[in-house]
Amino acid sequence: MPQRRTLLLTRPAAQSAEFAMALDAALPGRFRVVAAPMIEIIALPGTPDLAGVGGLLFTSANGVAQFADRIARRDLPAYCVGAMTAAAARAAGFEAASAGGDVAALAALVAAHCHPEAGALLHVRGRHAAGDLAGRLVAAGFEVRAAEIYDQRRRAPGAEALALLEGAGVEAVAVFSPRSARIFAQAARDGGWDLAGTTSVALSVAADAGLGDAGFARRIVAAAPTREGMIAALAEI
Repeated sequence: MPQRRTLLLTRPAAQSAEFAMALDAALPGRFRVVAAPMIEIIALPGTPDLAGVGGLLFTSANGVAQFADRIARRDLPAYCVGAMTAAAARAAGFEAASAGGDVAALAALVAAHCHPEAGALLHVRGRHAAGDLAGRLVAAGFEVRAAEIYDQRRRAPGAEALALLEGAGVEAVAVFSPRSARIFAQAARDGGWDLAGTTSVALSVAADAGLGDAGFARRIVAAAPTREGMIAALAEI
């Protein structure tokens, strides 16, 4: 049997564990997965006000989880940036549509299926958000409110991941968001990690761009910003 490749997952711990299970089911024994979260999700106080809201905008599964923990209502339609976020919304009980892309695709989806007269759109988000979703929708005539209910705090890799990175023992690194990619790239520069033998696999073009010039031997971007897309990209290694 071929030796397993060492893969670092940079998502928050819970999402990394979930993805690792799906990866091993699809590609059994292919990877030795090591969790190396670059951010941790910290709940912020407060409950979103839904008065006058006609729809929800979710740009991450973390936003879905944080909202679902605070509010029992599931009658508002959920418009989601991608398939993984939409899957999380459906699992939480929402009727969810996926834009299958980035915030530009999400704005286009909303513009095609919603009317400004139906009520405000509530963007459930973290403190750090990529792209100007609200600006795009306001320009199209929608009222957009922000519900900033969690923070994505920077964190250092754990001891196991750090030992592998310092010893050039990592064969692949998976990044799922521009922010986690930027944090990883900065940590690589600060730590002097040798990535010349490492392949990066990014969920999207934006996530890949966040890596900057981190010095990877090879960079792969998933053909679709979905769990299945990431697994297919990892199968290329």
